[in-house]
Amino acid sequence: MARTPSLKFDRGTLILHPPPKGKAWLDFATWDDRIEKFRIPAIHYRPLVERLQAEGIAFEDNAKAFAPIALTATLERQPYPHQTEALAAWIGAGRRGVVVLPTASGKTYLAQMAMQATPRHTLITVPTLDLMHQWYAHLLATFPDVEVGLLGGGSRDRTPILVATYDSAAIHAETLGNSYGLLICDECHHLPSDFNRVIAEYAIAPYRLGLTATPDRSDGRHLDLDTLLGTIVYARTPEDLAGNALAAHEIVQIKVKLSELERDRYDQLIQTRDRFLQQSNIWLGTINGWQQFVRASAQSRAGRRAMLAHREAKQIALGTAGKLRVLADLLAQHHPAQTLIFT
Repeated sequence: MARTPSLKFDRGTLILHPPPKGKAWLDFATWDDRIEKFRIPAIHYRPLVERLQAEGIAFEDNAKAFAPIALTATLERQPYPHQTEALAAWIGAGRRGVVVLPTASGKTYLAQMAMQATPRHTLITVPTLDLMHQWYAHLLATFPDVEVGLLGGGSRDRTPILVATYDSAAIHAETLGNSYGLLICDECHHLPSDFNRVIAEYAIAPYRLGLTATPDRSDGRHLDLDTLLGTIVYARTPEDLAGNALAAHEIVQIKVKLSELERDRYDQLIQTRDRFLQQSNIWLGTINGWQQFVRASAQSRAGRRAMLAHREAKQIALGTAGKLRVLADLLAQHHPAQTLIFT
């Protein structure tokens, strides 16, 4: 009697063995000579399962480690029309996709609504520790009967609802990948980077929600969000919401250049990093490039210097002193007006 095929999670991939009948599932699979079994990217979990079910193929799903959870919110309010519309659009798209809303328009509450509509073990990724703690405080107050944890800043929880920084979630992507049925990426324009994208690629989460006010990236990788999370299912501009959900305001972009010293240091650091990458035959533009860089950086002094150079260069680009000087000037210009600063 033929054995029933089993689907298992293996470090960011899926293994389906023994091979089931039919051919449609082969669209997702690649033969792995090392283990003599078919291997499938974890991100294809949902379409694979749907394909197997559509063809009436019996299989054992041993891949998922997530489950439904009871979510009773103690903090609820009447949502704004755009939040109700966004949730309906996301659900209508199969609970996958990106919602584009301006800053301060209630994206966190929209995520809460999505969680209540899709009560599964949930992983939420955010770009900074400050945001991680803000989300944690909100979810802890909203869902007191469910364990909420943190991954990042020294915390390494594994809880039904987990709030993680992108950095920490990417580092642990191989072990997190099958533990959460709903993946919510706040400021999701950070997701398509070489380092962060494994969060989505190594995850089997069938339900995915991306939130951002600025989806576009200068490198064009925002187009990858279609694959990583789903297409844009709902979008509103500040002008759409001004006078209702948002106060009337004006958006002004101020570009800040690196100082000559910062530029020289930045170029020096990038040269140090790129020299090591070239010598190690590592290209960060590939899916596995960052993981190779991380492993290689731990194996030699040159690798550690290259990784430290990469991090310092990133800090210079994101936190140039010029930004603080411009901010100080703006505060002086608008004194004594009340000011809200997002970092």
